[in-house]
Amino acid sequence: MKQSKWGALGWGSVAVFFALSLWFSASAVIGDLTKHWGLAEAAKPWVSAAVPAGFAAGALISAVLGISDRFAARKLFMISALAGALLNSLLLFAAHPSTGILLRFLTGAALASVYPVAVKVLTLWFPKHRGLAIGIVIGALTLGSALPHLLSVMASNINWKEVIILSSALSASSAFIMIRLVQDAPQQGKPSVFSVHMIGKVMRNKPVMLANYGYFGHMWELYAMWTWLPLFLAAGGLNQSPMLSFLTIGLAGAAGCVAGGLLSDKMGRARMTIWAMSVSAACAFVIGFTFGESKLLMVIVSFIWGFSVIADSAQFSAAVSEFAEPDYLGTALTFQMCIGFLLTIISINLISWIQVYIGWEWAFSILGLGPLLGIVAMHRLRNYERATRDE
Repeated sequence: MKQSKWGALGWGSVAVFFALSLWFSASAVIGDLTKHWGLAEAAKPWVSAAVPAGFAAGALISAVLGISDRFAARKLFMISALAGALLNSLLLFAAHPSTGILLRFLTGAALASVYPVAVKVLTLWFPKHRGLAIGIVIGALTLGSALPHLLSVMASNINWKEVIILSSALSASSAFIMIRLVQDAPQQGKPSVFSVHMIGKVMRNKPVMLANYGYFGHMWELYAMWTWLPLFLAAGGLNQSPMLSFLTIGLAGAAGCVAGGLLSDKMGRARMTIWAMSVSAACAFVIGFTFGESKLLMVIVSFIWGFSVIADSAQFSAAVSEFAEPDYLGTALTFQMCIGFLLTIISINLISWIQVYIGWEWAFSILGLGPLLGIVAMHRLRNYERATRDE
């Protein structure tokens, strides 16, 4: 039976939603893992930071070996989602924090052939007006990333192992969905490969690098915010912080992704990202002042931040695809993703360190610097967008 593009997008997004529940599965139960493993304060951020580190390493290895071009994309998704589910489930047997952090790293590496591969499969169904389609996929990623917080609420009367089991089961289910319920697009794109020799061309392409700088600023903020906002809400006295974390990061974030996709198709990538980063930067600078002052304001700013911090995410890669030459598009996208995720390791750990010295009131302000720098880059990219439209 022939599948429609919306059917493929719908089922594919469900698969992404389920698979990405692995990302924060351990972070959502960090309190229980701290007791179980005897985690030191310095090691706590690495439970979260190890995942993007593994993702960046996995993405680079995949690109260098051309894995996504050598193997059928949906089969690759299936194998990687199953591998991620297995690695995540092994946390149940990890008795030492170093083992747990290693498993988190390997889970991130497995996800490097889940999320990007899903984007590749689904965007081929949308040769035009991809903003909304990519926005929906990133919205599914956002919901999936926040899902462990909801699972921790549902399993609060049992123990942390239930969250790990449920997220692993969801990732295994995503493999079935992608291989059985999603079809390949009628028109397949040309392979887009990585080449070390092409990095020079990427770095000499000014609009591509401006889009990259915008993405780097965005990533500096995004995963550190997702990691530390739940702990901030809990420290602020909000007893339902896991549920609030799911609502602010997951639901508000998913809504932001869809809205961002719609707006980017109408107003342009650069303009939309400038809007989103302006709002998210403001939230990063303001939210600390709500700590210990007003729980209502803390929740309101958290929702606005959750909406805006991810709304622009898909559009940086879309901008690169519009300005990079086809012969080095794969290299450009790999370069963007690897550097972006490596930056998240620094910002996640930096919040852990700086919060001890300056408190929650000021800790998130360091994240606001990323989108501010991104805004400068995207303002300059608007000139290239205008020139392209005028040609």
